[in-house]
Amino acid sequence: MCGIVGILGNDDVADRLLDGLKRLEYRGYDSAGIATIVDDGIARRRASGKLVNLGKVLAEDPLPGLVGIAHTRWATHGGPTTNNAHPHATGEVALVHNGIIENFKPLREELLARGRVFESETDTEIVAHLVSEQVEAGLDPVAAVKAVLPRLHGA
Repeated sequence: MCGIVGILGNDDVADRLLDGLKRLEYRGYDSAGIATIVDDGIARRRASGKLVNLGKVLAEDPLPGLVGIAHTRWATHGGPTTNNAHPHATGEVALVHNGIIENFKPLREELLARGRVFESETDTEIVAHLVSEQVEAGLDPVAAVKAVLPRLHGA
């Protein structure tokens, strides 16, 4: 299980995303994170453990951005570490996921063979890499996601 929140706002959204995660914390106690769009790309703050830990990270290093996604995680693939916390980001793509990608191991091997570098042990990070490859090949983000989804087995 996981809790997912997204906000498109007129002011910085990190505090509201954190508040949204507090309402969903029962869906995952292992780690949490927030990603926002900033001028030069994507900014993230993540923490392992309970949501209060992410609150401390944000207090020490505030996160700007008018658009963001947030996630609280119940670990399935990969332990409850900061690196395994969502959102996962590669290049101009950040994403969160609730579910299990059953065929992540062969997809990960394929990506490693193409030189992709992983920072986590999660199944979700492979999706960020696959979508990034499609965006880098010239697809818009929606088309990139549509191109990747048929390759993913599971929920």
